[in-house]
Amino acid sequence: MEARPVHFLDIRRDFPSPQFKVIPLRHDQWRNGMVVRMPNHLGDAVMALPALGQLRKIVPESCALYCLAPAGQRALYHALPFVDGVLGLEQVHKAWSREEFLALRRQRFGIGVLFNNSFRDALTMYLAGVPNLYGAKARCRSFLLRRAFAFPPRPDRAPAEIHHANRYLAIASALGAPAWDGALPEFRLTPEVDELPAPITALCGHPKLLTIASGAAYGAAKRWPGECFREVAAHWISQGGIAVVLGSESERAIGDEVIAGLDVRKAYNLSGRTSLIELMHLLRNSLLTVANDSGIMHLSAALGRPGVAVFGPTDYTATGPIGANWRLLYEKQECSPCFRRECPLGTQKCIRAITPAMVIAEMDAIVAETTCRVRKAAAK
Repeated sequence: MEARPVHFLDIRRDFPSPQFKVIPLRHDQWRNGMVVRMPNHLGDAVMALPALGQLRKIVPESCALYCLAPAGQRALYHALPFVDGVLGLEQVHKAWSREEFLALRRQRFGIGVLFNNSFRDALTMYLAGVPNLYGAKARCRSFLLRRAFAFPPRPDRAPAEIHHANRYLAIASALGAPAWDGALPEFRLTPEVDELPAPITALCGHPKLLTIASGAAYGAAKRWPGECFREVAAHWISQGGIAVVLGSESERAIGDEVIAGLDVRKAYNLSGRTSLIELMHLLRNSLLTVANDSGIMHLSAALGRPGVAVFGPTDYTATGPIGANWRLLYEKQECSPCFRRECPLGTQKCIRAITPAMVIAEMDAIVAETTCRVRKAAAK
């Protein structure tokens, strides 16, 4: 059976989360403001941005909204005008350093919201003097939280039909935040694109820039084969475009596989060679993105760019991009979604069911729609 594209129209309507009783935060709880412990992984962090924006709307003018996040993600939050500051954690899977603990304690926040499930972070925030903590019920930490929100467990080998963005929004709503209207966050990227290194600026200026996210931090099972991405890139280049592979240093070999044999003047592997702000500029200036279920997929969508995403062992109803102009390709198998880092059958049949021809068809449709919109706008 041929995989059909899933057009993400409205994650609020299609994949909602449980709603909790709304108990607005009291005025005497705020002290100097609110600190939000953001998720560690880039994709999860991006899915939490709508909820972060809604929380901003209930923070009193005299108080601040800070993010507590991996140090490497500072540029993401600095690009958001509604965030007042960022407290960075250098080693998110280990105990906080004394300096990190004291930095939080000095701020004297009255409210802390945890968008992760860590017991250690909840305990450390409590010991650092944040008296009112809120977050999901997880890992025996409920006694540390003023309110702990219970979400249903993930079903086995079936779509959850509860999007992660809506989980975060459900927590924000329970604290009195208004309903999200679906608008993506506004990013102010600094430095500007013309202040970046010349090669990056040149790539951003190309009218047919395709960005590719061929890696996936979670594991090999959710990575579409490199030769499939290569075929997609070759098609794009044949149509007058250029292709840039983006990712981390650990994904550089995967990127090399994608561009192998392609015109070196039109295919580039920048995995591990860009800062986060450079990555964001490249995504914002691309015509579209083709990606695995990955942090780059989510970031591209949040920056307002269209794209095509390939899903296999993960659940598009839970982690599909929050942008409305993406097309998702997924073919249900009896063993999927299994969420395994490595395919237990050794076949990767769920993700290999998606062919380059399918992705190219969706890319061509996006380009046609974009061209049509541009022509209509010019005619007005």
